[in-house]
Amino acid sequence: MTTTEETHAVTSQRSTTEHVTVHPAWLPGAASAAVGRRRVVVAGDGALVSTVAAEVAAAVASHGGSWTRLEAGAGVADADLVLTIAEADDGPAATPDAVVQAECDESFRFMRDAGSVVVEAASDAGLLHGWFHVLRLGEAAFDGPDADEKHAPAAALRVLDHWDNVDEHHTMGQVERGYSGGSLFYAHGRVREDLTRVDEYARLLASVGINSVAINNVNVHAREARLLTDDLMDVARIAAVFRPWGIRVHLSVSFAAPVTLGGLATSDPLDPQVAHWWVRAAARVWGAIPDFGGFVVKADSEGQPGPFAYGRTHADGANMLARAVAPYGGLIHWRAFVYNHRQDWRDRSTDRARAAYDHFAPLDGQFDDNVVVQVKYGPLDFQVREPVSPVLAALPRTRVALELQVTQEYTGQQKHAVYLGPQWSEILRFSLGDGVVSNLATAGGFAAVSNAGDDPFWAGHPFAQANLYAYGRLTWDPSLDPIAVLDEWIAQTFPGSPVEVGEALHAILDRSWETYEMYTTPLGVGFMVRPGHHYGPDVDGYEYTPWGTYHFADRDGIGVDRTRATGTGYTGQYPAPWCDVYESLETCPDELLLFFHHVPYSHVLHSGKTVIQHIYDTHFEGVERVEAMVTAWEGIAGLVEADVAERVSERLAEQLRSAEEWRDQVTTYFFRKSGVPDAGGRRIY
Repeated sequence: MTTTEETHAVTSQRSTTEHVTVHPAWLPGAASAAVGRRRVVVAGDGALVSTVAAEVAAAVASHGGSWTRLEAGAGVADADLVLTIAEADDGPAATPDAVVQAECDESFRFMRDAGSVVVEAASDAGLLHGWFHVLRLGEAAFDGPDADEKHAPAAALRVLDHWDNVDEHHTMGQVERGYSGGSLFYAHGRVREDLTRVDEYARLLASVGINSVAINNVNVHAREARLLTDDLMDVARIAAVFRPWGIRVHLSVSFAAPVTLGGLATSDPLDPQVAHWWVRAAARVWGAIPDFGGFVVKADSEGQPGPFAYGRTHADGANMLARAVAPYGGLIHWRAFVYNHRQDWRDRSTDRARAAYDHFAPLDGQFDDNVVVQVKYGPLDFQVREPVSPVLAALPRTRVALELQVTQEYTGQQKHAVYLGPQWSEILRFSLGDGVVSNLATAGGFAAVSNAGDDPFWAGHPFAQANLYAYGRLTWDPSLDPIAVLDEWIAQTFPGSPVEVGEALHAILDRSWETYEMYTTPLGVGFMVRPGHHYGPDVDGYEYTPWGTYHFADRDGIGVDRTRATGTGYTGQYPAPWCDVYESLETCPDELLLFFHHVPYSHVLHSGKTVIQHIYDTHFEGVERVEAMVTAWEGIAGLVEADVAERVSERLAEQLRSAEEWRDQVTTYFFRKSGVPDAGGRRIY
């Protein structure tokens, strides 16, 4: 929470920087027209109520309506829209400077009666979500039959983990791999002086329900580590910008911080000196930022230090940190992305996919209540297609968070138009063990790797904004139709556009995930990317490396045998029925066949095609689909803003070039391996 004065100061800062060149994403000025021309009442106390009031004031000033601000308990006059805090039965309402460490009730009630709308919330955070719900609906909020709806998030935690480096060797703080330009938060090796754009970004996140942000790379380098100490007051400045939007700040920290920052000889979690160092560190952080969220930790993974160095478990490490932050209501997000990245490629018994389950399943029930074990949606690394991780069902006595990736590391790096809503929806609704994935993650919530930057379009590609939008909406309500969510994004991002614009965007984006899969990696095999930057095809790029991402293609067949009968036994990590579904060639879904089985190129899929012909056909069809995307955009590019048209045209041209390269390399590789010609007679090099 914050003071009312701080809220108005941040809002004022935003309003005086209109010269900043930045795309408004799904919140252009036109979005507030339906509300801004009406009579509005805002009633209640709290810092976020002040944010809502500032939003309403800006809307009516732009569109000619009127508004009234009332304090809690005041009578509400007639109005077209009333935004109010419900009277609490169990305690006083939040005060503007209150610090609420417990998870608050973010729900709201939407009521429409004869065209008049009342949004009633239990907290000021709920009222902010209710305000953005009305803004999202636009004119539809006031039209239609009478309604009385309750809206509440599926989980209390909806987090973005930023992939930002405080890199003093770059002029601008670098977003990892540079997908989105420079960092929103950092420049010249420190936190930016001007955080105006961070305020704009916070508003975007709040509008889709994000309530927590980790502001630095989980791979904590020496410069990032100082955010915990020397640069802590700069972190407090960032937190002050996010606070009026109901968003808490978190930091990624290194497990070795007691050594690298504190001068201790060890970071052994059972050493009392180490535990005390973290107790003092937590006291400093929460002293500077009373509503700080907590720490994100990547330990014993890809070279990051962790408790294994001292013969300790991940529960030992996580719990030591959890006890240091517990007095402040803090959380420890402990990533389960732990595997041996120095394995011998000759050893087929070692399986990277097994690692997270093998490390964490035996620890179920041993983690403190304020530890959230953060689990990637698949067992490898955000591939375009992989099975849902069995770890999500293996920790019923542990708070588990589902981790997604808004950053398109392996899905085109925000150069390709790939709408991930359908992928995430499929994952969230997948039935695993005792429930669907979204329910398994309710206690720990949702997290996603993100890298919005200082690019004018936030995410590099204007269409990549749809993924950031969809992540917020689907983690608030996993039952939403991802194509309906895309409709929301289109309507708000291109308000008032001819119907042809929406039709073209759906033609490009609805099946774009499937299209990307077609021209890249086949049947769940994964990777096949250039090592290091991970962009573009390199079929054998990781095949003989220690990273454990193999396809085992030879002259006879392809795929990884992960069965219990003859392979690594990975299928046995799944509960019924999936342990048997994936084990059998007869029942394994085609799209995951090569993830679970090594088969001949002549193996016939359920589709009726052989594996090799599927590879040929999908790669040629994938390119044809991208060609159709280009044509669809050319047909409507003149109907949108020139800067958007130019950027999308440039990105689609690169997507087509890359898709052709993927097609030619993959089809040629497997023709040379198998010696089997394409039944379609198409050119293969």
